[in-house]
Amino acid sequence: MEKNAKIYVAGHRGMVGSAIVRELNKQGYKNIITRTHQELDLINQLAVENFFENEKPEYVFLAAAKVGGIEANKNALADFMYENIILEMNVIHSAWKNGCKKLLFLGSSCIYPRLAPQPMKESCLLTSSLEKTNEAYALAKISGLKYCEFLNTQYGTDYISVMPTNLYGINDNYHPTHSHVLPALIRRFHEAKISNAPTVTCWGDGSPLREFLYVDDLAELCVFLMNSYSGNETVNAGTGKEISIKELAKMVAEIVGYKGKIIWDTSKPNGTPRKLLDVSKATKLGWTYKTELVDGIKYAYHDFLNNPIRIER
Repeated sequence: MEKNAKIYVAGHRGMVGSAIVRELNKQGYKNIITRTHQELDLINQLAVENFFENEKPEYVFLAAAKVGGIEANKNALADFMYENIILEMNVIHSAWKNGCKKLLFLGSSCIYPRLAPQPMKESCLLTSSLEKTNEAYALAKISGLKYCEFLNTQYGTDYISVMPTNLYGINDNYHPTHSHVLPALIRRFHEAKISNAPTVTCWGDGSPLREFLYVDDLAELCVFLMNSYSGNETVNAGTGKEISIKELAKMVAEIVGYKGKIIWDTSKPNGTPRKLLDVSKATKLGWTYKTELVDGIKYAYHDFLNNPIRIER
C-alpha cells in the first residue's frame, strides 16, 4: 500500500478495526476512511454501493461484524448468520464493482471443524462438522472468505483472508452476556472484587483449551499481509500457545486482584474442547506475535478501568 493510498477500515470503532487504524497511523498511512454505523449501515446494500461509488477506496480492511460469545451466538443464530453474511457480501461486492485494489477479510478460528486435528492448519477448513454453539457465525465467515476466493478465481482480484484466534485488548466488548470469555472474566472478577463477593461462578468445567492473541498484534499482521501476501488460502493468526479456561480464570483473577473462590457450573456448555491454530504459515511469511498473555491482560484491564464499559451495540 502506498502511504497516500485511500484505505477504508470497515468496523473502525470495534476492537479489531480500531487496532488496525492505530497500526496504520503508526506506520504513516494518512488517507484512512471510516464511517460509524449511524453514518453507514453496512447491512443496507444501496447505502454501501453509494459509499463505494463516491469514495472509491483502493484498499479495504473488512473488520466489521456482529460478534458475541457462546450465549449470544446460541440465542440469536438467525441474526448472526443473516447480518454477517449480508454485511460481508455488500462490502466485498461493492469493493469489487468499484475497482478496489486489495481487500483483507477478517474471519475467525471458529470456521474450522469442531474436532479438527490440533493445531489447526488452514487446509482443514470444511473437512468435518462445525461447533454447534457458533455454527451460524462460522457459516457466515466461511461464506465471506469463499466469496473472496471465488472473486479471485473468476475475476482476478487480490482479496485475502485472515483467521484470528480468540482476540482481546483495547476497545473490547465487556457486555455481561454478549462478550467473549476473556473480557467476560475481566468484568466478572472486577465486579466481584468491588462487591467483595465470596465466590465467582464460571461456565463449564474449565477444561477447554484456548489460544489468545492481543489485538494490536493482529493489526500488525493485517497491515503486513496487505503489503506482502496474495493467495486464496486464508492465513491463521495466533500465538501457537494455549491455556485452559480454568488457568485463564486464575490468571485474570490474580491480575484483577480478586481473592475469592472460583466455582465451575458444569450445567453450562464448554464449547469446543480445544482450538489451537497452526501459525507456521504466518511465521514463514515473516510475522510472529509480540505480546504475552499475562501482559496483554494487564493492558486490557487497564483499558477496562480507564474507559466506559463497552456495551454491544
